[in-house]
Amino acid sequence: MKAELARLLVEKSYIEGEVTLTSGRKSDYYFDCKQTALHPRGAYLIGNLFYEMLEPLDVVGVGGMTLGADPLVTAVSVVSATQKKPLPAFIVRKQSKGHGTNQYLEGMGNFSKGDKVALLEDVVTTGGTLVKVIERVRDAGLVVTEILTVLDREEGGRENLADAGFALRAIFTRAQLLEFARS
Repeated sequence: MKAELARLLVEKSYIEGEVTLTSGRKSDYYFDCKQTALHPRGAYLIGNLFYEMLEPLDVVGVGGMTLGADPLVTAVSVVSATQKKPLPAFIVRKQSKGHGTNQYLEGMGNFSKGDKVALLEDVVTTGGTLVKVIERVRDAGLVVTEILTVLDREEGGRENLADAGFALRAIFTRAQLLEFARS
């Protein structure tokens, strides 16, 4: 599954050429994981690989920042429905709802305060977005114990998250992705 996902990611999501990243940094490539995560086979592969990583861990659900994590958490939740350990999902908004309950998180009806959860991310560069997400999730009463990503760009994110007390687990680093895709 991992080799198949790598080939699909390189085909659908990996673009070489100068771009400006969310962090403001310049890069010689862009990784648009949504193209693969919204593909039927891509969603299936990502959901299964993340589920395999999560199944032995002490978490009861998955979540992440909209829009990049939306298809990821959905894929994991759907895959988990057919497994021994169902994992509901939540989405973290960039802005509070602005009406009704004015909340940042959607899907909280499936969780209780104190539940241990994993955050999923499509790409990690500096980890800055994840630090914000962790705070919002904590404010909602959940406990973040795991952080998983499809791609670790290996540009400081793992170290910044470690400084904040979190380990980053990745399906691929950039080097691993390119190596798997060639095999």
